[in-house]
Amino acid sequence: MIKTSDKKEKDYSIYFQPPSLVDAKKRGKAEVEVRYESAIPPELRTFGEGKFYMIRTYGCQMNEHDTEVMKGLLEEMGYQSTEDKQQADVILLNTCAIRENAEDKVFGELGHLKHLKLEKPSLVLGVCGCMSQEESVVNRIMQKHAFVDMIFGTHNIHRLPELLRESFFSKEMVVEVWSKEGDIIENLPKKREGIKAWVNIMYGCDKFCTYCIVPYTRGKERSRMPQDVIAEVRELARQGFKEITLLGQNVNAYGKDLDGLDYRFGDLMDDLNKIDIPRLRFTTSHPRDFDDHLIEVLAKRGNLVEHIHLPVQSGSTEVLKRMSRKYNREQYLELVGKIKAAIPDVVLTTDIIVGFPGETDEQFEDTMSLVQAVEFDSAYTFIYSPREGTPAAGMEDNVPPEVKKARLHRLNEALNEISFKRNRELQGQVIELLVEGESKNNPEMLSGRSRTNKLVHFEGGQHLIGQFVQVKIVDTLTWYLKGELIEESAQVQAG
Repeated sequence: MIKTSDKKEKDYSIYFQPPSLVDAKKRGKAEVEVRYESAIPPELRTFGEGKFYMIRTYGCQMNEHDTEVMKGLLEEMGYQSTEDKQQADVILLNTCAIRENAEDKVFGELGHLKHLKLEKPSLVLGVCGCMSQEESVVNRIMQKHAFVDMIFGTHNIHRLPELLRESFFSKEMVVEVWSKEGDIIENLPKKREGIKAWVNIMYGCDKFCTYCIVPYTRGKERSRMPQDVIAEVRELARQGFKEITLLGQNVNAYGKDLDGLDYRFGDLMDDLNKIDIPRLRFTTSHPRDFDDHLIEVLAKRGNLVEHIHLPVQSGSTEVLKRMSRKYNREQYLELVGKIKAAIPDVVLTTDIIVGFPGETDEQFEDTMSLVQAVEFDSAYTFIYSPREGTPAAGMEDNVPPEVKKARLHRLNEALNEISFKRNRELQGQVIELLVEGESKNNPEMLSGRSRTNKLVHFEGGQHLIGQFVQVKIVDTLTWYLKGELIEESAQVQAG
């Protein structure tokens, strides 16, 4: 771990620590400490007064939550948020490394920002997040995008104030990417907006699926202490948030690393079920760690919603083995059966990859038949793209591009039919919605989501935003539903 110098003349070389894939692959036995001290040094609390920041976020909810932390840090330093690039004194790109097209978007944005940097040399331009944890990405930025001022990773977000100071005063690019995860920092400020909140319960992943870069960019699994998670959720309930989503690369592995504590994800959900917050979700889960106790707890309902995102990735046992998913087709279907028996009205969503190296026509048909058997309400579907540094990147990518596209098209058509069918079952039903705001496509309509995460559009006044309402479903489409407000239900629920 880097130690900064206390000398008046800074040794800028200590702010050059690029990522190492070799180090990122190591899983040490060293304990991860939990730290509660202040993240903002006193001398930096007014550093950003009169200045503005902008953060562009790519990728998953974990990245969105990291952005909330960075916003909190920046605003405690005195910075103000802006959506105007010309006004910004600091622009950060919080990046995703899951798919190749996510990286392409970031490098495209860097190309646009180069002109802004030339016009405004005082602008601090930074790249952070999962892409920063990859050796090849950092090398590319250093070689082809030397106008970038700072690069930092997922393990040292709490170091943003110090890194920002160095970027302002240093004439060199500041690079600090810890390839091995740091401690858990519990006191980081967060800037949350709206009626929903994300809460990290753990960091990292130890599953090492052969296609996935996350175990290297996010590090080994580290669970937060139960009392810290519960205290944060209680405080969010007190502040009036209506819905909380628990986050982790693999939330149902929670607690496995807490030595001396016989406390797992089901126990945490059971404790959070007792807190007066209307809705509680979680993402994402791994079928391998989805145990019977968790199913039993989720069946209690209350604030535990009837929606589970359960990535399957493939319906073929052979492909799942090459992916190192550590379960087979039969085990996945058995798990789905248990969940549906305990929660009959559950909505299941999933992730699916097509065209994984070696996937045959027959193996793809296994995926198609599993989709029909489970009847997912929706799915995130992807064509396989290799990520440098993962085992799958060394496999022969022998499925032709046109075959991958054809398979994806067939899969999406099947999923759309199932989604429409499942939505039709809600025709005429009255369901509860949490009203999130105006419809993106029609400002005269409001949008809300059901407990099962169904998107519903309906007519209603602006005063309903942030409230729970009852609507009758009057029309059903593939991607969303149309509802009719039951007026007497339009009231804020306790919570």
